[in-house]
Amino acid sequence: MQFTENTGSVYFAPRSKTTIPTPPLSHHPWPDLPTSVKSLPAMTNASCMEQLLLHCTHAIESNDSTLSQQLIWVLNNIAPPDGDSTQRLTSAFLRALILRASRSGSPISSSIPSTNTLPSPLRLSAISLAAFIDLTPWHRFGFSAANAAIVEAADSFSVLHLVDLSTTHSMQIPTLIEALAVRAERAPFLRLTVSGDGGESPPPKLDMSLDELGSRLVSFARSRNVGMEFRVIESSSEDGFESLVERLRAEVASGEALVVNCHMMLHRIPDESAAVGTVSSRTMFMEGLRSLNPNLVLIVDEEADFTAVDVAGRLRAAFNYLWIPFDAVETFLPAGSDHRRTYEAAIFWKIENVIAQEGLGRVERLEPRSVWGQRMRSAGFQGMRFGGEAAAEVKSMLDEHSAGWGMRRDEDDLVLTWKGHDVVFATAWVPSMSTSTC
Repeated sequence: MQFTENTGSVYFAPRSKTTIPTPPLSHHPWPDLPTSVKSLPAMTNASCMEQLLLHCTHAIESNDSTLSQQLIWVLNNIAPPDGDSTQRLTSAFLRALILRASRSGSPISSSIPSTNTLPSPLRLSAISLAAFIDLTPWHRFGFSAANAAIVEAADSFSVLHLVDLSTTHSMQIPTLIEALAVRAERAPFLRLTVSGDGGESPPPKLDMSLDELGSRLVSFARSRNVGMEFRVIESSSEDGFESLVERLRAEVASGEALVVNCHMMLHRIPDESAAVGTVSSRTMFMEGLRSLNPNLVLIVDEEADFTAVDVAGRLRAAFNYLWIPFDAVETFLPAGSDHRRTYEAAIFWKIENVIAQEGLGRVERLEPRSVWGQRMRSAGFQGMRFGGEAAAEVKSMLDEHSAGWGMRRDEDDLVLTWKGHDVVFATAWVPSMSTSTC
């Protein structure tokens, strides 16, 4: 993808481990901890590192300062932050655990050895953000699948109203504009609505305002003979985008194709564990969407489950999922490169949020595809199969990346894989015919 800065417009163009089964965590101290560096090499496999992290978690949570210091010493020596992919992954989890202890105010935090803090993701220019997204299919998979479905949903409509709920600052939209522009018939007028989320957005961050971004997108659409309107509705994922849904209810026009595109954003809506004693914000959001009677709802998200109440459960789930981006960039980005540091800084942020945060501050509450499916069906939606064009678009995009990436169909859905492991899913939903419009 590429931004052309000389015109102020935006142009995107194509460019040319297996999960380790973990035994139940013992409530007894880790046996026979090594006392010298010479005895450490035998502990450097992924399974052992995961077990050490789990025991370190238990020691910190139970305020066992002696065992915590022993385990942190071992992990610091076998998992340097500049080591191989598994070592860097382990190092990031260790630092997140130490940060958790320091934030909790636990008495143990004063006895934990100091260590390097997690790197902070930089604010990226439009060009750098486009290059960031181009590195892997992590986001491009969803862009390709969703855009094909959106174009199909807009067929025969003169106006396409797209509500873009995304963590990628509408980086998907230029390729959608290109797809609309090459239709045989006249391209529909594009009404783009985005949420001005008041909460802290996850990396990657964009170093321009939404108004400036909108101006660039409108200019680019005009250069492709596509009429476009860009607007921001102030809303927040913390309340399930309640104000967004209310505004849309008043402003959605008859005769337009209403499409809601949820790209790795829905898991930031608090789930039941974050809203004890109340109706889940996720449930309210789904029901609110259904009341709008949209033509299409797209959900693209990561195939993992980070909803465990206990930190050890979340660590186990995250460790056995987040090895994938570390492993993927290891195949094509050299150690110490700026691209790799920037890419991994975003993963570090996710690890820190999953491990060190609680309450509404813990926004990385991923749920598996099966749970999202249950939520959508309960709200009155039914799944829609992605067509052949969407699958072809995804396959063509994957050809631009390393051979480890793949795609498979699972009933109506498309799933991105890395070395056979599920990574990201794309699902499409329409209002169920058996459910009356609210």
